Amino acid sequence: MTDDVISAQGARRWTVQTQGRVILPGDSEIVAVPSGQDVTLTEVILDQPSPDAATYRFRFLAPAIARLTGTKDFAASVGDMQHLCDTYALHRLAKPLPATLQVIIAFSDIELPFGETNPEATQFFVAFSVRGSQCILEPF
Repeated sequence: MTDDVISAQGARRWTVQTQGRVILPGDSEIVAVPSGQDVTLTEVILDQPSPDAATYRFRFLAPAIARLTGTKDFAASVGDMQHLCDTYALHRLAKPLPATLQVIIAFSDIELPFGETNPEATQFFVAFSVRGSQCILEPF
């Protein structure tokens, strides 16, 4: 089964994986962020528990946050994540938007399958609610 769940120029079709979760693989294109670190989209995961609610997870590889060798800390990364939600994620969400919408931006210094942990990995997550055309930082 396929479904359109993202709108962007050249958008790809998504494949429903399990229990309504939809996963789109990322690409190797570097996405510009204010701190100057190199981030690349690894995947977007959509959970849609009902027609009125959805959570989009934009997962990025961000090697500069590595605990031992990194040059970017959480404070710099939060600014980058806000920027990514406002200028990257919002423009890729399928319309019409559900009444309850959450966007999670995640950074990891190494690639990890969704839901897995690794004590060697550094990961940062921030959640946003979407109101109109704005991403509002929410406590996790």
